[in-house]
Amino acid sequence: MAILPDPETKAIPSNAEDTTLEQMGYQPELKRSFGLLGMIGFSFSIVTCWSALGGVLVTGVNAGGPPVMIWGWIGISCVSLCVAYSMAEMCSEYPVAGGQYSWVYILSPKSIRKQLSYLTGWFMIIGILAMGATNSFIGANFILGQANLINPDYEIERWHTVLVAYSITLFATFINMWGSKILDKISKGLLIFNIVAFIVTIITILACNKNKQSASFVFKDFQNFTGFSASMAGVIGILQPAFGMCCYDAPAHMCEELKDASKQAPRAIVLSVYIGALTGFVFLIAVCFCISDITQVAETSTMVPLIQIFYDSTNSNVGSCFLASLIVIIDLGCANALLAEGARSLYAFARDHGLPFSSFISKVETKHQTPVVAILLGTVIQMAFNSIYFGTVTGFNTVIAIATEGFYLSYAMPLLVRLISYFSGTHGQLTGPWAMKPLVSVILNFVGLTYLMFACITFNFPSVYPVNSENMNYTSAAVGVIMLIATVTWFASARKHFSGPEVDGVRNIVAENQGSDSEEAAVPEKKN
Repeated sequence: MAILPDPETKAIPSNAEDTTLEQMGYQPELKRSFGLLGMIGFSFSIVTCWSALGGVLVTGVNAGGPPVMIWGWIGISCVSLCVAYSMAEMCSEYPVAGGQYSWVYILSPKSIRKQLSYLTGWFMIIGILAMGATNSFIGANFILGQANLINPDYEIERWHTVLVAYSITLFATFINMWGSKILDKISKGLLIFNIVAFIVTIITILACNKNKQSASFVFKDFQNFTGFSASMAGVIGILQPAFGMCCYDAPAHMCEELKDASKQAPRAIVLSVYIGALTGFVFLIAVCFCISDITQVAETSTMVPLIQIFYDSTNSNVGSCFLASLIVIIDLGCANALLAEGARSLYAFARDHGLPFSSFISKVETKHQTPVVAILLGTVIQMAFNSIYFGTVTGFNTVIAIATEGFYLSYAMPLLVRLISYFSGTHGQLTGPWAMKPLVSVILNFVGLTYLMFACITFNFPSVYPVNSENMNYTSAAVGVIMLIATVTWFASARKHFSGPEVDGVRNIVAENQGSDSEEAAVPEKKN
């Protein structure tokens, strides 16, 4: 029989959710401490589009300027909703911490199931951990940018940025060690703080700025400091809004710590995109109207264009640092959430024997029910990504591109196999709480997939011309090295040992949801 929700709360009991997890072949080990509000706060603290856009404003200012940032944001928000609804549909059907790679395993043709799922898992982990490193970069830039604003004689060195980024990552590690219960409380607090900080920032710069730009400058006048042609600069400029609208898969990886996950995780995915699209749009318009001299903003000694805009608007070091500090606090919360998401992804992938030393990485500390080894591994990998900045001046943009490309490729894979499964007839219609009509599902998956593949190509372009060894975009090389490691790992061990959800158990769940009268099959052996 299908498991029915409680008639008063309309929520599926936790023990029923754990039974569903067991039918997929997994032993429930993580504590379900998240509610919907906490998960929305958790997800939005990662997506947090307005502060993320501010952190990579230099990319948009140099490549296209305000028109590309604003119109690009509208377009990317629309296609991102297609991706979000597509993933929400799959998440509601299969609420498991593996997220994208688990969905790929379930929906793929049997002959290539393991290979595609394994590849998706690596893309997913690359994206999450590189995004964590990028967030630490942004936080470090805002901290050091304030130091330069107050003391113009202070010159920011690359190694300063890396060391401060390390500190932010270690702070997130410390918080994550306290377990999932504190994460829910922090996430609720961050949701409120994020919204208040957004309102305060927008009102302050609009009220204080006395020399606002014209509507033509904001919505029409193209700016290009890249050295490339205008069309090429416009394509490069897409990276900024694409980075700003990312990471909305986070609730899927926290499904095993969320109550009523099949309904609330998809809801958190979609709501985080809507909230992010609105706040990001308002933020970009306000900021672009407050740009005084775009050349000065692009070449600011603080190395953070947004801090320069804050100063130009308030004409006050104290006011500028106060607004910048709000974003630093948000970045600290985002660092905490990204490491939590990355650790759960590592834990889930190791649980399916997708990594070297999987049995060690997938261990859960019993007192706090937290994957401590996965947290520490995520910390080390994030710091390794930060270290790229030691060797190249474009290390920041490279890590941004690696993060966004990793995420987008991991998003593209389940959308691709969803289309394959529909036309092959193996999964013509999904039946979860967020299931769409088949035609609508196919259209949204196709639009989302087309956008993701286009974006993944542009992330490999260099951002400055002429191109040399120092400003080259090394995204392809970095992803290639990681894929080489993944290939070696596949042939060394994962080819024989890697597994995904128990497909027979998944079919039992689908049959139950469809009201099958057949006897329930035996629960597969639990994974350790």
